[in-house]
Amino acid sequence: MPAQIYAPFERFNFSNRNCFLTGNVLQSEEEKIQVFPQWLMSLYGLEDQPFKLLDESIATYKDLKIPCSAAINDEFLEPLENEIAAAFAGGYAGVKALNELKLFRWTSKLLYGIIFNEIQSGIKMMHAQGEEFNISQAIIHKFSHLHLMLQSINLPIHFEEFKPYSLFIFKVDNKPEEFGYRDEINTQTFALRIKDFGMILCLQDNNANFSYHHKIYQQIKDDVLHPIQFEEFSGRVFYSNYLFNRLPEYNILPVGEDVYIEDMPLRGISSKPLFDEWQNKTYGQVLENFWKNWGFLLLEIIKNPEKPVSFLFDGAGDKIAGNTIELPR
Repeated sequence: MPAQIYAPFERFNFSNRNCFLTGNVLQSEEEKIQVFPQWLMSLYGLEDQPFKLLDESIATYKDLKIPCSAAINDEFLEPLENEIAAAFAGGYAGVKALNELKLFRWTSKLLYGIIFNEIQSGIKMMHAQGEEFNISQAIIHKFSHLHLMLQSINLPIHFEEFKPYSLFIFKVDNKPEEFGYRDEINTQTFALRIKDFGMILCLQDNNANFSYHHKIYQQIKDDVLHPIQFEEFSGRVFYSNYLFNRLPEYNILPVGEDVYIEDMPLRGISSKPLFDEWQNKTYGQVLENFWKNWGFLLLEIIKNPEKPVSFLFDGAGDKIAGNTIELPR
């Protein structure tokens, strides 16, 4: 008999009475785990730091929790957390040596935990106003597939010769105490910059963004980046994932007790390119946000609209060495 897949978006079940991963009824509503793992919060003193939700309400990192059965946590999630924590402790080398799929699962669990809290918050707010909570079918489509793939943590779910994600990992000359975190839940894009590394994941793009940025990534992937260079590359990826105009489709194939996920061709029946046209002004607005630490304004970034400011490449297209950039880290 094939593994029983839980589909919370079919009945829109985001109650604290059911395990977020399996849907099983919990013994109490207090059976929860942290979205941001305790080991990560302790490393950077995040527990009481503010975390802004989409409805503009402010929670703290430690407030973000998801309902999870103790058995599922003990058997599947804790071992994954321990492995990720050990890899992160080893910095860039530890993360590079980690199985990519485990990094994808860990990031998916974290991002889905934020999505779960956002949905709960949205439902409460709309109910308080006497209105129904609505969410677009396209977003449901993406979130449902994220949750399906997340269940590869606890079920024999296999990806049939494809990557459902794009992953970029860099060495970065960070300040030891710095915690650089960013996400965009609608496009399911995630960036983390800590210790001596930075990583970016697009969780539901079937490696499309990796292909889109492949040439630049090959040029800089072995360099030690200044933080502003990592943020520039992050800005490129966050913007390109916004331009990505496909909703990936999958075949779900039960085989015995296992479930295989097969990707459908992204081009499908559309003759449109996979990505909408790059607009330097919009990209400049993204960079302005990513470069807040260094105070760059949009007018400076797109002073030349054909060539926005770059700290990765000079005017001749040659790489800029991170250790030659004279800005604070």
